[in-house]
Amino acid sequence: MQDLKLSIEGMSCDHCLRAVRGRLQSTPGVEVHDVKIGSANVSFDPAKTSIDDIEEAIADEGYTASVE
Repeated sequence: MQDLKLSIEGMSCDHCLRAVRGRLQSTPGVEVHDVKIGSANVSFDPAKTSIDDIEEAIADEGYTASVE
């Protein structure tokens, strides 16, 4: 597992937190440690998913993610 800290633009409320957390939790190989407005800390298994896949999953929810 690799640790990953993401900066996430566009989050502003509890709904945003739930949407991002839920999407990350449903992404294969991702373990969510913390999601706050504007950021997320996760671990991921590179054999199951990539950073690009994680960023795309967040983009599918309407937010922009980038590695810090």
